[in-house]
Amino acid sequence: MKLITVDEIEIRKRYKAIDSQTHKGAQGHALIIAGSYGKIGAAVLASKACLKTGCGLVTAFIPKCGYNIVQISIPEVMVITDAEKKYISNIVFEIKPQAIAIGPGLGQEEATQKAFHEFLITNNIPLVVDADALNILSKNRSWLALLPSKTILTPHLKELERLIGTWDSEEEKFEKTITFSMQYDVIVVMKGAPTHIINAEAVYRNTTGNAALATAGSGDALTGMICSLLAQSYEPIDAAILAVYLHGFTADIALPGIGTQAFIASDIIENIGKAFLGIENSNK
Repeated sequence: MKLITVDEIEIRKRYKAIDSQTHKGAQGHALIIAGSYGKIGAAVLASKACLKTGCGLVTAFIPKCGYNIVQISIPEVMVITDAEKKYISNIVFEIKPQAIAIGPGLGQEEATQKAFHEFLITNNIPLVVDADALNILSKNRSWLALLPSKTILTPHLKELERLIGTWDSEEEKFEKTITFSMQYDVIVVMKGAPTHIINAEAVYRNTTGNAALATAGSGDALTGMICSLLAQSYEPIDAAILAVYLHGFTADIALPGIGTQAFIASDIIENIGKAFLGIENSNK
């Protein structure tokens, strides 16, 4: 195992400043496949975080029940709706995104699982897999072989356990995750305190963030942020590392003014710009 600390120096190697002559078409188009009845907020958080991380265009693919919610909550995001009202049953779209995220608030309806499988069979677009999409993969392990190379998985510890099995020590947890990453050629964002990003035998330990991030929707925001950077042509490992760093940095920036208890996922999104400015100022 090769342990690498993700600090300002490491981030400077990976961060790419925006071209002053760019336009929205050059900033990437991301597709967020998310939401089910009662969990449309997950699609909102992921989509807004994706936009705020610099993506030029963002489309949300959601069940019909979320249409008004997303359009009103984030008018900058385009929307495609599934044929079903309460859950996703058939993932069909005519757009050509540069990156796709799937899973936040998705649910695990049988029709949703079938739609996810059919999507995986044909998809070759860079992918981020989170939440219920991870749980569906845990139930259908043969589908892991369908993931594009360097797909980014973002499990919290319970989701990780469902993917790799139980462990008796921290050392065993990392050994099993490294083996899993190598077997399926995926990047694993092991969410926690601290978060680690595992890419085969390379393990990156993030240095930003605090207990304020232990709040509902925090992971949805991170998924949107990773997808945004992927759509902007970052290499998958760089997208994962930079997004995790920025995500934690937002909590470090906000903590003095908000405190741990009152910090919510929307505060992550509101502070993404300040986190970027912090990185840019450190480069001067």
